[in-house]
Amino acid sequence: MARYVFITGGVVSSLGKGLASAALGALLQARGFTVRLRKLDPYLNVDPGTMSPFEHGEVFVTDDGAETDLDLGHYERFTGVHARKTDSISSGRIYSNVLEKERRGDYLGKTIQVIPHVT
Repeated sequence: MARYVFITGGVVSSLGKGLASAALGALLQARGFTVRLRKLDPYLNVDPGTMSPFEHGEVFVTDDGAETDLDLGHYERFTGVHARKTDSISSGRIYSNVLEKERRGDYLGKTIQVIPHVT
């Protein structure tokens, strides 16, 4: 049975949420659990690759080429689990995926709304 642990700290940067998550992941691994860490960001940018490092911080590039939050680098180093593009999710990526589907005609001309198309 899958179990989930959420670590949140609002929108305040540099509290150590990423490092705490990485450390907790390593501790859970030491106890025999399999871990997969995800980073959820509320910003509307698709990824942090084009964001100013002064505003957002450094970018971590995953093995599959995704430009992600530096926290994924912490997760990878602490747990030894290679981060993937799908481990970094932003509101911008979600909206981008919905709009791509709309342009392809997946919604058959219906009005696209947050509920039910995004949620």
